[in-house]
Amino acid sequence: MSVEFNVCFFGREVGFHRTSAGRILHLTPWFFFLCLLVGGKQNDCFFFISYYRITTLKTLDLSKNALRTLNPLISKLMDLKSLNVEQNKLPMGSLHSIPKLTKLQSLSVGGNLLGKQMKFEEGKVGGRGSGPPVRAVTTTTSSSASLQPFPENLPSGLKQLKVNNNFLSSVPRPILSSKLTKLEKLDLSSNHLATIPPEISNLLALSELNLDQNVIVSLPEEIGTLKKLKVLSLKGNRISVDSTNWSTKNPQPLPKSLFADTPLIDLNLHGNPMTSTQLNSMEGYDTFLGRRQKVKTSTLLGGGLTNMDVCGLE
Repeated sequence: MSVEFNVCFFGREVGFHRTSAGRILHLTPWFFFLCLLVGGKQNDCFFFISYYRITTLKTLDLSKNALRTLNPLISKLMDLKSLNVEQNKLPMGSLHSIPKLTKLQSLSVGGNLLGKQMKFEEGKVGGRGSGPPVRAVTTTTSSSASLQPFPENLPSGLKQLKVNNNFLSSVPRPILSSKLTKLEKLDLSSNHLATIPPEISNLLALSELNLDQNVIVSLPEEIGTLKKLKVLSLKGNRISVDSTNWSTKNPQPLPKSLFADTPLIDLNLHGNPMTSTQLNSMEGYDTFLGRRQKVKTSTLLGGGLTNMDVCGLE
């Protein structure tokens, strides 16, 4: 059975299309606008999911729709494997239904407000007789103990997680859970991260890690336990070297274990305040170079480097 819901509104296609196998659903921004126009809410789109019994859906794209919450009905999509809610306005606490999607393998939540601390204000929306008070969300600098960027117990089958551009000042604990043994690709780029916790070692299957455009100054020794890590991008961070006389008081910002104990092949350090000479002086770097020279072709996260030997540094 194939279900289609399409409306032309000022020349724009508004609606959704479900394939005959019931596997892919893409809800356009104009569809959400139409829901608002007829007096509904953006999340009323889940009425169509319920009405047409699209419970066997495999892929759902809700990106670029200005969503401020996820309707709890999303938890009915028990077969969902891929969910994209990028470039919305989802705040802390809005992903509480995600743990119920036990078959989820890919989750993209980049470009939201998951790391911004919020406050709730009671107030009325609309004029007289518009209904009971609702809670309006505004950003603030005060903390909220009850809300977290990510819920506990993320689906253990996750293989890809994109959390870029979310105002995160630290890596959410659920992302580093020892239960995420299948997570292969993690994107934490364009946040406000200064450190990477030692618990990164819990992600045993991790092969690609994107930490671009943060404020990271060093990596923990535990990153060397990632025995499948092949791609690491650290573009635009603050990794620097004051002295190459390495000691316990002056440790390498990139530990020896990263170079010697992982299968790392692609390393991008472009935009960090350090030189290629300083990088070459780090213990274990020769091992990394020798391993990389054995690879005939390299696909680099974020684009090719001008000089393969110095990882984007001059």
